Amino acid sequence: MKKVSIIIPVYNERSMIDLVLEVVSKKHIPGWRKELIIIDDGSTDGTRDVLQKYVKKHRIIFLDRNYGKGYAVCRGFKKATGDILLIQDADFEYTPDDYEQLLKPFNNPRVHVVYGSRFLGSHLSTMFLYTIGNKFVTFLTNVIYNSNITDMETGYKLFRREVIKDLRLRARRFDFEPEVTAKLLKRGYQIYEVPISYLGRKFEEGKKLTWRDGVSAVWTLIKYRFID
Repeated sequence: MKKVSIIIPVYNERSMIDLVLEVVSKKHIPGWRKELIIIDDGSTDGTRDVLQKYVKKHRIIFLDRNYGKGYAVCRGFKKATGDILLIQDADFEYTPDDYEQLLKPFNNPRVHVVYGSRFLGSHLSTMFLYTIGNKFVTFLTNVIYNSNITDMETGYKLFRREVIKDLRLRARRFDFEPEVTAKLLKRGYQIYEVPISYLGRKFEEGKKLTWRDGVSAVWTLIKYRFID
């Protein structure tokens, strides 16, 4: 039976982490075994205390300070043993109900990378400027790398493990999304997109992306067009 490693970066999600781990743990994916790898990125709100009760059940990495999502995800990649690596954010903007649909394309050996697109599926209405920014960086990705994707910034990204092993990723924060996308496209990998549902949070609800991350995404896309 094939195995999927579910990488869960966590930062200050004390109110959500119990529910996230419970739902992900219980989610049955026909034909797949699961391993959960949780990376606490220096939480200061008590999340670390909550995670202590899961250390015997799941693989948990406690970072000594807040490095950023990109760094936490890459630490998780190094510990993963699954055939497929799946990133799951700890805020439930993305639902594990989509796992089966996200993993199904990997039955085809030609598929190496799968992105879950929020713009192809049903979603809760999100902030206008956030949506425009997201579509702009996706458009820029397609122009620079001659691709045809709809959601570069999606949190649901899945990879065959051997694909990630070949990438040298430097991202620390949310620049992980454009960096990994740029490097995959430069190496000739095609990105298979499937529709997903999306329940976006507002900033007052704990959303962590800001306009600065959009500027960083643009710079990252341009930079990695010319360097590796």
